[in-house]
Amino acid sequence: MSLRTLHKNQPHTENNSPSSESEDAYIEELKRQAKKHREGRRKSPYKIDPLAPYKGVIPRFFLINRHVIGLLLGGLLAFRNSLPRDRKRGLRSFWLRFFALLVTPFVKKELRNELFPVQLRRRLEMLGPTYIKLGQVLSLREDILPKIVTEELKNLLDRLPEVPFEVMEELIRFNLSDPLEEVFTYIDPDALGSASIGQTHVAGLFNGEKVVIKVVKPGIRDTILTDINLLTLLGYFLEIIIPQYQPQRLISEFCDFTAKEVDLVNEADNAETFQVNFADYPGVVFPKIYREYSNENMLVMELLEGYKPGDSRVEYLTETNRQKLIYNGAAGIIRMLFKDGFFHADLHPGNLFILPEGKVGFIDLGMVGRFEEKTRRQMLYYFHALVTGDIEGAARYLTAMASVGKGGNLQAFRRGVTDLLRRFFQQTKTGRFSMGKMIVESLGIGARHRVFFPVEMTLMVKALITFESVGQMLDPKLDVPGVSEQHVAKIFEEQFSPRALTRELMRGAPEFIDMAVRLPKIFADSMRYLDERVNNPRNENPLEGLKSAIITGSCIVGGVIAIVMNGPVILWLLLFGAGFLFYLFGK
Repeated sequence: MSLRTLHKNQPHTENNSPSSESEDAYIEELKRQAKKHREGRRKSPYKIDPLAPYKGVIPRFFLINRHVIGLLLGGLLAFRNSLPRDRKRGLRSFWLRFFALLVTPFVKKELRNELFPVQLRRRLEMLGPTYIKLGQVLSLREDILPKIVTEELKNLLDRLPEVPFEVMEELIRFNLSDPLEEVFTYIDPDALGSASIGQTHVAGLFNGEKVVIKVVKPGIRDTILTDINLLTLLGYFLEIIIPQYQPQRLISEFCDFTAKEVDLVNEADNAETFQVNFADYPGVVFPKIYREYSNENMLVMELLEGYKPGDSRVEYLTETNRQKLIYNGAAGIIRMLFKDGFFHADLHPGNLFILPEGKVGFIDLGMVGRFEEKTRRQMLYYFHALVTGDIEGAARYLTAMASVGKGGNLQAFRRGVTDLLRRFFQQTKTGRFSMGKMIVESLGIGARHRVFFPVEMTLMVKALITFESVGQMLDPKLDVPGVSEQHVAKIFEEQFSPRALTRELMRGAPEFIDMAVRLPKIFADSMRYLDERVNNPRNENPLEGLKSAIITGSCIVGGVIAIVMNGPVILWLLLFGAGFLFYLFGK
């Protein structure tokens, strides 16, 4: 039986087109990988070599080094180009213009006239998937980077050229335990999506269900693991130069997230965890995972048949459906963050689906964030204070989550945040102030005062900003605090209900019972000790020996001073001798 492939016009997310050079380089790399794969067809198409990430470190290091130097030289050209016209004449800014002229041949021709943020974005794209993802994370760090840089990094392409279908088909065959023709009735050769790590195709099962096949691209795992090794070394280096920004911790967390994304078993686990968490809420949907066809290289999951928030069909939604979508979307994001402490950490409109009956679907679940129980509670209290207008409470809870760096000023940070919150609540009614933007600005105030927060805070902001932007697409007059307050209030009711409190008490029951069992013995031992101290008091003088110890120490210190000041030998010998005698017989 031969595989039947159907060419369908699948809706693609609108994304930025890659630059011609980076696309050509990427296609050449794919051809190289495909050729290598065909030559080793009898072996695994995935390179099973634990040393592979380390073998590529040196050439990758020189490639990255070349781009870093190119970026620095390009920054010089960008600064020269930004000078006012009158400063480019005569001898004004002569040395700057002279050095810029010297380095011009060493900067790529198509980047010479670009602004520095554009050069940074383009070079991240040229460096590949790891650095694209790093740039996407940095685009959220408005608390550290200039806004012009973060805005440009938001334009990083998230759709890369497709791997040829014949290569993808061979990878799919390798990852299946059964013949491909016995599993799928068809596979669409046109990719549904082609991101930095994986590529997706729509397929059909013999039971009539439509699925999405997500496959890790060939060579990507080794490249990412090599980049992670280099980034780890970079983190150690930056920790020495700019420790106030905690670069080692930030890079370590980013590397951890990225390494997990390469293993699709993690995404399958995440999807099933979300399904369990939302089993009682049908308005939020996550794709079903077909474990029998999935592994670390390939994931087969349910196709959510809907459309993205930017689709033209949104215009034809009824007001009732719009409000359902807003309500369910808010419920999904707020429950993830503040009830479960397990949330989608790469949330953007491209990862959301509008489904029938006002339901909301979430996809691309490889990157998740987790709040520890204490942090989750503090975040819940902080967000509740925000949506209810409690300025002092919001500032207090945010401060409680902070860690103060060297030279940090926690009080100045708290005053700055309080002033920011007052401005926020004054502008809420006009709709000119974003809650996500307000949290980002709070983190920015923290950076100025050397006060830092967990990386999960940044990922949480991304989720909130996505909720705000998509919600305002559906309803331009959306009252974000008002909608959020409804769901936060429900979480509070559930968390502090008699049943929940009883459950919390029962969680600590073993320790409580153990203490109750041991209490009589502890009480008896305490009474016995007290009786002994009262009826048989000790007559020892606690200060006994203190006088001789002071004299001994004084003699030794005096002897050291006599030596340093070139005093008579007989003097320091007598002092050391006296100190020794008091030590032996002073008691």
